[in-house]
Amino acid sequence: MIIDCHGHYTTAPKALQAYRDAQLAALKDPSGGPRSKGTVAIADDEIRESLENAQLKLQRARGTDVTIFSPRASAMAHHIGDETTSLHWSQHCNDLIARVCALYPTNFVGVCQLPQSPGVPPARSIPELERCVTELGFIGCNLNPDPSGGHWTSPPLTDRWWYPLYEKMVELDVPAMVHVSSSCNPNFHATGAHYLNADTTAFMQFLTADLFEDFPTLRFVIPHGGGAVPYHWGRYRGLAQDLKRPPLGELIRDNVFFDTCVYHQPGIDLLTTVVPVDNILFGSEMVGAVRGIDPETGHYFDDTKRYIDALTSIADADRRKIFEDNARKVYPRIGACLKGAARVEDSRASEDSARDGARGDDSSRGARAFPASARSEDERATARLAEAPEARTRQPSDRR
Repeated sequence: MIIDCHGHYTTAPKALQAYRDAQLAALKDPSGGPRSKGTVAIADDEIRESLENAQLKLQRARGTDVTIFSPRASAMAHHIGDETTSLHWSQHCNDLIARVCALYPTNFVGVCQLPQSPGVPPARSIPELERCVTELGFIGCNLNPDPSGGHWTSPPLTDRWWYPLYEKMVELDVPAMVHVSSSCNPNFHATGAHYLNADTTAFMQFLTADLFEDFPTLRFVIPHGGGAVPYHWGRYRGLAQDLKRPPLGELIRDNVFFDTCVYHQPGIDLLTTVVPVDNILFGSEMVGAVRGIDPETGHYFDDTKRYIDALTSIADADRRKIFEDNARKVYPRIGACLKGAARVEDSRASEDSARDGARGDDSSRGARAFPASARSEDERATARLAEAPEARTRQPSDRR
């Protein structure tokens, strides 16, 4: 099995953004009256359409199996509005991810957006984390170290300000991906600077503190290949030595992990050379920040499975760690999710088979087991995909 640890719902139906636009417009209401959570009206077929020609098509074309899926990172925008704004927005985004996972239980497993807000203690995000894990079946969260959107007004991730949230993460046995959102600081382009700055900053914070002595089982995934960390591994080894810190391999062993959202072969070669293989998880972030085709290779930049497949420096057992085993270790709740998903799919297939047998119709056997109401559309989508090889298509242009 190939588990992609880094996927965002960047192709969500337009009604979600319409809700957000209305929510933000209400913030300008001079009356300052009470704000309701409101509703987001999205049909199941709209969700299917948003995925079938995007993430699902690319999963099938590239040979990956399941994506750990969360709301669009740049749209978290914790710096906008206040705590109530963030809570309502996060709940709607997380509920939509839960619906995706229910419709495609063998393709997607949920990770939640936290309702963070500048200056608001992270402890206030605990109820939403707990709801998503215990009620929606999510297996982790995305944690923004800078809810201010590029001005870095929060304490470091190693500060005790964050400890109540960490205690709940440990209790629930879920990790966090360290992931900032959009930047409102004109010095920092969001995906080209702010994201990578945050990845690098988080690693240095972990290096200089004793957080994991207080929380030995706390786990973080630093995305985008760890920002600048692999390229400057020697610098960080030297800093750790000068600061009388543990060697890097020992420091990160059970607590800090990197994904493979690095969009060229030399970058993946470097990552797997300097970072222990046990601390690397496969990730692509598709459909995400970089969506074009690399003119040097003829393949999409974010088709990161190709880079792992092409590695000659690791054994097949290590490749399996990157593709599957490490994700199961970092996200231990995924095992139960996938077992449950398999049972759901088997049940759907049995129901469809019985229905087909009752009407003497074998035409749908072997098709993906959607509810009957969606079957005809799925068949049409499958036919469209068969007629449109990846090399002749472009990825959706939705914003990240």
